[in-house]
Amino acid sequence: MADGGWQRRAMLSDAENPPLRLADARAASVLFAPLARETVEVLAFAYLDRHQQVLGIRHVRSPHRDRLDLPIRDVAADAIAFHAFAVVMAHNHPSGDPTPSPADRAATDRLARALDTLGVRLLDHLVVAARGTTSFRSLGFL
Repeated sequence: MADGGWQRRAMLSDAENPPLRLADARAASVLFAPLARETVEVLAFAYLDRHQQVLGIRHVRSPHRDRLDLPIRDVAADAIAFHAFAVVMAHNHPSGDPTPSPADRAATDRLARALDTLGVRLLDHLVVAARGTTSFRSLGFL
């Protein structure tokens, strides 16, 4: 992975008390809100147990401002390592526009299918930007 690969949770969120349970898109939005300040694309993944308690979080930064390859193998490996029941994915749009692109939708579909084969559910994909956050689940994409 470029630029140091997977990073630990503390490097993603600067919140004093990040949510430990992602019961809904609002809680996930709070957790991933710091992504809106990033100047390059960053992908982040929260791995959850059956009760939507956060088991771990990983993220990867792009060397480019507006694109990043989805590390499906790494996400799957982490899901297995964390014994995750579900995953919430988030990434930022440095442009400030939280509208999902066709590439965002295609990548989300690929990841959901890959995780499904492992018995892990992709609960949501959030696009975080200066002008708001968009939830794939709320749009009916998941």
